[in-house]
Formats: sequence, C-alpha cells, structure tokens
Amino acid sequence: MRLPFALAAAALIGCSGPSPIEYEGPVAGWPEYGAAKGGGHYSPLTQIHKDNVGELEIAWVYHTGDYDDGSASLAPSSFQNTPILVDDTLYLCTPFNRVIALDADTGRERWSFDPKLDTSQRYLQVCRGVTAWDDPRRKPGRSCARRIFMGTLDARLIALDAHSGEPCEDFGQKGEVDLGQGIGRVDPGEYGVTSPPVVIRDLVVTGSYVLDNRRSDAPAGVVRAYDARSGELRWSWNPVPPGQSQMEFDPATGERIYRKGTANVWSIMSVDPERGLIFAPTGNTAPDYYGGDRRGFDYYSSSVVALHASNGQVIWRFKTVNHDVWDYDVPAQPTLFDFPHGRGTIPALVQVTKMGHLFVLNRESGRPLFPVEERAVPMGGVPGEVLAPTQPFPTRPPPLHPGEPLTPDDAWGFTFWDRGKCREWIASLRSEGIFTPPSLQGSIHYPGSSGGMNWGGPAVDPERHILVVNTTRVANHIRLVPRKAVTPEQAAAQYGFEPALGSPYGLERLPLLSPLGAPCNRPPWGTLVGVDLARGEILWDVPFGTTRDMAPFPIWRKLGVPNIGGPIVTASGLVFIGAATDDFLRAFDSETGEELWRGRLPGGGQATPMTYRTSRETKQFVVIAAGGHGLMRTTGGDALVAFSLPE
Repeated sequence: MRLPFALAAAALIGCSGPSPIEYEGPVAGWPEYGAAKGGGHYSPLTQIHKDNVGELEIAWVYHTGDYDDGSASLAPSSFQNTPILVDDTLYLCTPFNRVIALDADTGRERWSFDPKLDTSQRYLQVCRGVTAWDDPRRKPGRSCARRIFMGTLDARLIALDAHSGEPCEDFGQKGEVDLGQGIGRVDPGEYGVTSPPVVIRDLVVTGSYVLDNRRSDAPAGVVRAYDARSGELRWSWNPVPPGQSQMEFDPATGERIYRKGTANVWSIMSVDPERGLIFAPTGNTAPDYYGGDRRGFDYYSSSVVALHASNGQVIWRFKTVNHDVWDYDVPAQPTLFDFPHGRGTIPALVQVTKMGHLFVLNRESGRPLFPVEERAVPMGGVPGEVLAPTQPFPTRPPPLHPGEPLTPDDAWGFTFWDRGKCREWIASLRSEGIFTPPSLQGSIHYPGSSGGMNWGGPAVDPERHILVVNTTRVANHIRLVPRKAVTPEQAAAQYGFEPALGSPYGLERLPLLSPLGAPCNRPPWGTLVGVDLARGEILWDVPFGTTRDMAPFPIWRKLGVPNIGGPIVTASGLVFIGAATDDFLRAFDSETGEELWRGRLPGGGQATPMTYRTSRETKQFVVIAAGGHGLMRTTGGDALVAFSLPE
C-alpha cells in the first residue's frame, strides 16, 4: 500500500501551484540611484514578502553586449550599475558608458545611446548609474522635457532626452560638458566619473574619480554644479582648506586650473531639497598613504561635507578620519533619515565607513547624535610623516569590523601548511589595529582599503528603524618603499605597487592571502549586519556568502566571503542583496538576518539591486546587474536580470 500512497502524495504536491499574486498592494518606482535623493535603498512594495519570496524566478534577462575581459585594460569590466525607473522605463548605463532604456515589464530595449568612449584607453570601466530630471518649464512630451544625465570615464557630463535617447543640444556643446576644463594635465584613465550625478532644483552636480596613489599632483577633486538646461557652470567647490584659493597657475599650460591634489568626491552624493543641502562624501588628499607634505591641506579629506545647493558654500563638515594615510576615504552615499527623538524626530544622516564605523549625525548641523570619542591611536610613522595622535570613534552603534590587531594566532588556512605561511607573514608585519601606520617594514591594513563598508552603502527601513549593510573582513599588506629603493620591476608593475610620484615613497599593497589564495585572517570574510538605528545597537550579524565560484567543489563552504555592492530593503521586511563573490541574489529577513531565498545569477552580482512595480495590474520586479567585478575577478558578463513571482 505504500507505493500508491506515495504516488498520490506526489501528485498532490505537483498540483500545488504557486501562491496567488497579490495585486492590491502599493505601486512604486525607483527614481533615484538610492531609491530616494537621500539614499536609503528602501521600497514600500509588499507584493513579494516573507511567505512567497521562496517562489521567485527569473522573469527576463537583458544582455547589454558590453563586456571586456581585461586583456587590454586595467581590469575586466565591472557591471556595477543600479538602474533607475521613471514611469514605465528603466534607464541604465554600461561599463562603456552606453545608456540604455528598457521597457520595465518586459526588458525589451527602447533605445540606446553610445557616447563613443575610446575603449582603447585604460579606464576602470565602471558606470554605477544615471540620473533623471524633469524640467518644470517644458511641457511633458517635448524634447528634453525629461533629461537623463550621466558622467563618463573620459570626463564628460552628458544630457539625453529620456524619450528618444538623443543628446539635448542646448546642454553644453551639443549635449555634453567637458569636465576636463580647468583640470590641467590628465593621464589616460586617471580622471573621470563613475557615480551618478545628483540633481537639486535646476542644478546637476557631479564629483569625479581620480586614480589612487599615482602622483601627489593628481587632478583636483573639485565638485561642480551646472545649469541642468544650458550646461553653464554655476559654482564649483574644490576642497582646499578654508581661506585658500581653489585655483592655481599651471606652468605646463599657462592657465589657471583647479588646485591639484585635493580630496575628491568619487562616490554618490545625497540631496535634501527641503533644506537646500548637498551632502558630499570626500576621498583622500593625494597621495593616499603618505601625508608628510600635506601641512593641513587634507582639511576636508575623509569627511562628510554639507554644501549649500545655491552656491556650493560649506555649511558644515564632519571628519571620519584625521590625517588619513590608510585610504579610508568616505566610500558611500550619506543616507538621510529621520532619527526618533522623544515624540518627534531629528533630521539625520548615517555615514558608513571603510573602518566599519557608523556615524549618525544631525544633518542640519553635522553634530553627532551618539557620542563620538577621540581616542589615542598608534604613532611612529615613516620619516617625514606627521600622524594624528587621535582618531574619532563612535560609541554607538558598535563597530561592525573587528578593531583588535591581527596576531600570528589569528592566522587561518585551508591546510596546516598555508596556515603556517600566513602565520609567518603576519608575524613579520606591524599590526596594531585599524590605524596601524604605514611603515617601511610592512604593516597590516585591516580592514583594507575596500572596507569594511564600501560604495554599496546601507539600506534603511524608515518604519522599523533598521539599517542593513554588508561588510568585508580581509586584511591587506602595505609597505612604503623609499623612492631611491623603488626597483624598475616595481615601477613597471600593473598590480601590487603604486608609484605615488612626487612623494618620498612608493607603495607596495597586496591582499594578505595564503599561498592557496584564501585570506590569512579567520572567516567570516564577509558579513551582513542589521542595526537598530534608534538605539544604536546591533540586532544581528551573519556570515554572508559562500566560497562557491571562487574555490573548487570540495571546499564550497558558507564561510562569509568578500563582497561589494549593497542591499535594498522593502516594506515587507525583506532585504535583497547580491554583492558576494558567489553568483547569487539573496533575500534575508530584515528583522532576524535569516536567509530566506537565493537565486542563481549568470555573472557576479557586484551591484546594488532595485525593485519596482509599474501599475496595479503588474508584478513587482527585483532587478540586478550580473556582470561581475573586474578587480575581484568574479564571473564576468553583461546581464541585467529581473526576478518576479510566477503566474
């Protein structure tokens, strides 16, 4: 009797189809890179929830056709894009700066625009997003009434008609502005834009990336605001110390240019339209790992800076690192939220950092909402260096990255042999915690310059007051090399050595890996963390990701792996995130950190996903770029993948 019973049970299971889709819930788009102008990566959608998320399946896949294996560039291309949704159209950019518009429900292409980037140059090949703006002076439907803005790897700011993809001819010179104006000499691939600009009122505002540690007279990190209609420069802010001139004379060209070597804003800015404020996360003053020649020139580096949108004047600044010689620049978009206080709220922002610190600030004044302490840190830098004796430490929330020094007893390996090699390496290096100064003998840089947290930033649920963020826990080895001791092999190296020309030292920088390629520090090497923002407490902390796709089958293990990209959170209490080095999109319970679902991707998901629902008759989609990360060597590709519930 057992066989007929088993067959009957199997038949019943086979007939239990997918759960009915709930169409009566909210409809919402994703009009900004971070969902809102203040970031947050939050969606009010509820069609996908904890009870049905396990049924998600691929709805459509779009291939951009843009992928580079890295044979003729700095690294393989990285598809780090987060699309935006306006009305029923998705807008995205590829690693080659092509802009593409898709039907949001089907994934079919509506138009594409090619800026004719010279792909023979050695660019980073990254474009994280575009920005949309509706011109209130033009009737909807007219040419360029809605504009799509993008910064390019070769330093152009481009404006396109959102309907057709054609350049807006009245913006700059036939639809583009040359961001190289006023910058001076730029080496190929050294200066450009990888993050989306922001728009406030009728201004489009952009920062720039500058290749790290190449030279002390690196291109200026100036932030510029342009008229969103004409492309005319309205104001500029070059992060020089107060009272100093933004400009300098360039003897090479005989022109006045923006003063070189200033901290840049390479990541994503935030906007508070109500208060007329722009929040800029700043990078490092050049060079990154030696500051003996700065003499206070790094006043605005590694800071959150609030700028007045009308003129670019500084309202306040908050320094996350004093005299940064670790490349601990502020990597992520400042996230705006309302901090619960008594019976009301305080306008706030939370800034995640590479060190694993979270700073919660009043966004009107820049003052911390939880106490921040200046604590003594290790001294004894290289000859010529003048280190800061203290660093700011938030008292709440607790650090999300270990702060203790790595010791030989912390060495890890898949085998006794590679663990022993890691033990020897750690023992040979200076190791005194997250602010161990760079040295001539070699220092452990933990976390490394990738974090901690990075450009993916956090997701914040404004109803539950929960912040969710992913972290990486992998150490680097850094060593300053006196200029006279730099070998020809080091000077010619494409990986592992950075020249820092114009300073007394070059830099040797490598991940602290065993001979078998695993990090020398103990796992987890990646975590996903939930934080109660109201109380400043960690709610949960779980290992994130597996060694699949980076290690052979016998050692596929859920150890928690390096990751880059960010999470999103929905009103239904779900967190969606790719980011890990295995090729999956995952869903977690935002209140517990429990993994509820994972879906296989055709490439590395080192991008931040987004979600939307275009109407009451359509399904909710979760979309992620799955094209890998060139420097992490994850699975490359060109796919944009949409998941939804089955019919």
